Amino acid sequence: MTRTVEWQVGLVLVEEDGTTRARAVLDTGTTTYTGHGVARCNPQDVDVPEIGDELAASRAMKDLATQLMRVANRELESIGAGPEGGVPYGWPEAAT
Repeated sequence: MTRTVEWQVGLVLVEEDGTTRARAVLDTGTTTYTGHGVARCNPQDVDVPEIGDELAASRAMKDLATQLMRVANRELESIGAGPEGGVPYGWPEAAT
């Protein structure tokens, strides 16, 4: 069986007063998930906006990925397909 789906991801970055906030939105066509990330510039550091963008964006996408892993773990568990011992797939923060 071949299956192709396309999920759309949007990323919004806003910088204000040395703080960059990111919002990553995933639209699966049936569900929308939103991840958030923040980066703050240390007052002693040189302000390089691109670095704040990269940090905040990566944190928002990691938040989004953790949410997806949690959903997948719950769905696997609901059909009895989870790993033995009840330890979820993925990384530790996706366990809850």
